Amino acid sequence: MDIVISELTKKFADNTVIDRFSAVIKENQRTFIMGPSGCGKTTLINILLGLVPFDSGVIKGVPERKSVVFQEDRLCESFNSISNVRLVLNRKVDDSVIISHLEQIGLKDDLYKPVIELSGGMRRRVAIVRAILAESEILFLDEPFKGLDTETKKNVMSYLLENTRNKTTIIVTHDIEDVNALSGNVIAMDM
Repeated sequence: MDIVISELTKKFADNTVIDRFSAVIKENQRTFIMGPSGCGKTTLINILLGLVPFDSGVIKGVPERKSVVFQEDRLCESFNSISNVRLVLNRKVDDSVIISHLEQIGLKDDLYKPVIELSGGMRRRVAIVRAILAESEILFLDEPFKGLDTETKKNVMSYLLENTRNKTTIIVTHDIEDVNALSGNVIAMDM
C-alpha cells in the first residue's frame, strides 16, 4: 500500500514547519525527500514514524513495523558493533549474519570494539546495518551518508541498493548525486 499524505500541517508554537504538504510515497520503492535545511524533512520523517504529532491533514498507509537511521546514530556506546545490531533482532538470527553484513559495509577489523571507540563514519555504518537487519516493512534513512568519505559512501550505497530492493525506503538527503546513484522517486519540500 502506498503512503498517502494529504494537506499535512505541523507547527511548533508560532512557527509553521510543514504547511499543507501532500505527497504519495510508493510502496516497495525508494523515495528521496529533498529540500533546503529547515523545510521540515526530519519533522516529516518523525511524523511518519509516529514520534511527533501533526496539527492537521491526513496520513494513510504507513506500515506498522518500521526501522530507522536517525541523524544521530543512537547506538549503545559501550556495546560493540555486533551487540548494537543484535539489540533489534530476533534471537534466532545467528551472529554470522550480523558479521557478514558488517563486513560487507567495511567494518571487518572493528567488530568487537565498543562503538564509542569507532569513528563517526564507522558508527554510521553500524546504525545502517542495524536498520537494514531489523524486521520492518518500511525503512527510514535520515541523511544516511553523513560523515562518510567518498569511497566508503560508494560502498554503503552499493550495500543499500542490494538490501533495499522491493522495500519501501524513505531517504532524506540534500545531495542529488545520492538520488542518481540509488535511483528512486523524489519528493521536494520547500520552505
